[in-house]
Amino acid sequence: MGRNTRKRRTPLATKAIAASAALALGGGGLIWANFYASAHESNHQTWGGNQTKAAQAQVATISCPDVGQKLTNVPDRARTDVAGELANLDRQITDAYQRLATTRDAQARDASFVQNSILQPLKDRRQAILDRIKLEITRVGGTAPGDLNSLAACTAQNANQTTAGGQQQNGGQQQNGGQQQNGGQQQGGQQQGGQQQNGGQQQGGQQQNGGQQQGGQQQNIGGQAGNGPVAADFVDITKVQPNVQGKPRQQRGGSTGTFTTRCGVNANKNHNTDNVIVAPGVANGAHHLHDYTGNQKVNAFSSNQTFLQGGTSCQNRSDLSSYYWPVVRIQDGSQDFDQNRDGGGKEGNVGKILTPVQAQIKYVGSPTSKVVAMPQFLRIITGDAKTTTNGLANANAHWSCTGFENKVQLTTQYPICPQGSKVVRTFAFQSCWDGQNIDSANHRTHVAFADAGGNCQNGFKAIPQLTMRLVYNINPPTVQNGQVKNAYAVDGFPEQLHKAATDHDDFISVTKNGLANKIANCVNSGQNCT
Repeated sequence: MGRNTRKRRTPLATKAIAASAALALGGGGLIWANFYASAHESNHQTWGGNQTKAAQAQVATISCPDVGQKLTNVPDRARTDVAGELANLDRQITDAYQRLATTRDAQARDASFVQNSILQPLKDRRQAILDRIKLEITRVGGTAPGDLNSLAACTAQNANQTTAGGQQQNGGQQQNGGQQQNGGQQQGGQQQGGQQQNGGQQQGGQQQNGGQQQGGQQQNIGGQAGNGPVAADFVDITKVQPNVQGKPRQQRGGSTGTFTTRCGVNANKNHNTDNVIVAPGVANGAHHLHDYTGNQKVNAFSSNQTFLQGGTSCQNRSDLSSYYWPVVRIQDGSQDFDQNRDGGGKEGNVGKILTPVQAQIKYVGSPTSKVVAMPQFLRIITGDAKTTTNGLANANAHWSCTGFENKVQLTTQYPICPQGSKVVRTFAFQSCWDGQNIDSANHRTHVAFADAGGNCQNGFKAIPQLTMRLVYNINPPTVQNGQVKNAYAVDGFPEQLHKAATDHDDFISVTKNGLANKIANCVNSGQNCT
C-alpha cells in the first residue's frame, strides 16, 4: 500500500475527464450556506497548464464510499488504530487513481481493464482493511456497523455523470448563524451537446504520460497535472444572478458581539500535508498541502500537550489555536517547492502556491441565545474534501469576489472576478456543540449547524461561531470556446479533481489565560473585541 515514488516529469498528466458525480442535491442532500458578508472538444492543451479544454472520455475518476463518515460510534480506545486504517484506505484510493491515470492505452484496448485491473483489486484491498477496522472496534467491546462490508466496492465515474459544465447548484442562502438551506441558485455555464467537455495537456507537441486516444481525440481532464480543474469549473461572477439572502432576525437574548484574532496570512510558509484531526500519526494523511496560522507546531504527530508548547502567529499570544486550510495554486505552468513531493506534484497538486493577502478570523454570536465558551482542544472540520464523490451534503465552500460577497456565493464553481476585484474564500464553522466531546469518530457529530432560525437542536449548546475570510490576488482566468487559461484551484485529494466544492477548513481550539471565556463574554456582551 506504499505510494509510487517514481519521478515523473509531469505528474498525473493523463488523469481522466473531470467529474464531480453525486453533486446533485437529491435524496435530501442539503447545502450549508453559513457565512457572513463584509464552464468543444480539442486534441491537446497548450503546455504549461495555462489552458484547459473539454473533451468527453470514458472514465473520469474513482468513487469510493467514505468509510470514515459511516463510523459514528467508535470506542475511544480504538480510534487511533481505526484512524490509521482509514488513512490506509485513502492511500489505496490515491494509488488506484494513479493507476487509472497512467493506463489509458490499456483501457482503450480492453473495455474490462478498469474493472478487472483497478476496481476489483482495490475492492479486495479495501475489504482487508474493513475487516481490520471491525476487529479493532470489537476487540475493545464496541459494535461495528453491520453494513461495513458493503463499503468495499468502488465505482468508476465517467464524464456523463458530472454536473460540471451543466447547471451547477450553489448555496443560495446567506445566513449568519450556521443555518442549513436547501437548494439555491443554479449557476454555471451551459452543457454543450449534453457532453462534459474537458481538456488535456501537451508539451512541445508531445502528450505527457500517454493518455487515452479515440478517433484522434486526446482524453484528459484538464489542469496542469491532468486532474482538473476544467473550464466548466469557472464562472464569470458578473453573469451570476444574486443568490444571497438576508441574515436571520436577531432576537432578544441573542449574542451580538464579535471577537477578532489577528494571526497573519502564513507569510512564513508554514505548510505540511498532514491532518492531525483525521489522520493522527500518519504522515501525508491529507494528500494535499495546508496553510497553517495560529499554532506553529501542528503536524500529524502533534498532541494536546505539544499544542500548548507550539507558539503562535497570532498577535494575541494566548491564542494557540490552529487554523489551517488547503492552499490555493495558480496553474500557469509554474512549479513550487513540492513539485516532486507527496501531497504536492506527485499527487496532482501543482502550480504556484498563493499566499492570501488577507486572512480574517472572527468569532461571532448566535442570533437567538448566549454562547458558552469553547472547550479546550475542541476540533472542528467544516466542509468536505471529498464532495466530488460524496456529494454536497457536507459541503460548506463559499467562493466569491470582493464587491460581490453580499450578492453572490458559489459552492460548485470558482469565480472569475472582474479586474480590480479579488477572489474570496469564506467559511463559517458549526456553531452548536454537544456539550461533552471535543471530537467524534467521524469528526462531525459532536458539533452541528444551527437550524434555519438560528437555534441549536438536540440539546446542543451555542458556542462562538468561528468565521474565516481569505482574500487572494488572482489574475482573472479567461474562458473562451470551452477553454480556460491561467486556472486556479484549491489543493485536494487527487481523485477529487480540484473541484471548488471540495474546499474545507480545519480548527483546533487551544487557548490559555482564560481566553476562551473572554471570547464568549465578549460575544455575549455585544462588544467588538480583539
